[in-house]
Amino acid sequence: MSPYPPSRRRPGWSSDDLEESRVIASKPAPKKSAAYDTPSETAADVGAGLAADPIEDRIDPAALKALVEKSLDDDKAQAVTVIDLAGKSTIADHMVIASGTSRRQVSAMADHLMERIKAAGAHSPVIDGEEQGDWVLIDAGDVIVHLFRPEVREFYNLEKMWGADMPELTPGRSAAAEEPVTV
Repeated sequence: MSPYPPSRRRPGWSSDDLEESRVIASKPAPKKSAAYDTPSETAADVGAGLAADPIEDRIDPAALKALVEKSLDDDKAQAVTVIDLAGKSTIADHMVIASGTSRRQVSAMADHLMERIKAAGAHSPVIDGEEQGDWVLIDAGDVIVHLFRPEVREFYNLEKMWGADMPELTPGRSAAAEEPVTV
């Protein structure tokens, strides 16, 4: 029989299990590994396998923006808008907003863009919304990319929030014929 009232017992636990957990909890914590106790080992030795300072390894913001614009142009993105955030916000240097004609195209553009950003050496770009394909956000550090379906883009109108005009896409006009709008 357990020494604890029913309200303190865990379901499925016997008094033997409870006693065993008390014994484990009363044991002292194991000592640190001997590898870290030697005085000759410095922080540099411990972190030797890690990447160098990520700030020094970043891609130049202008080069990253050009890579994003080229990728979106290759994938036939529509109404590409580039907003310069330098001096307006500390979250990034540039924001790129573009539209795709369908969920499938938006997701494909996001997938291709992530592959190209990683291949260029960017450290851990983050993506959100790729599964749904209505609005995909890619945070590549100095450049933030928003990919929308046209009706979702019109609803949220991010350009207005940042003081830019939302470009009008002329029906029947190819995305390659359009120049990106830079604000």
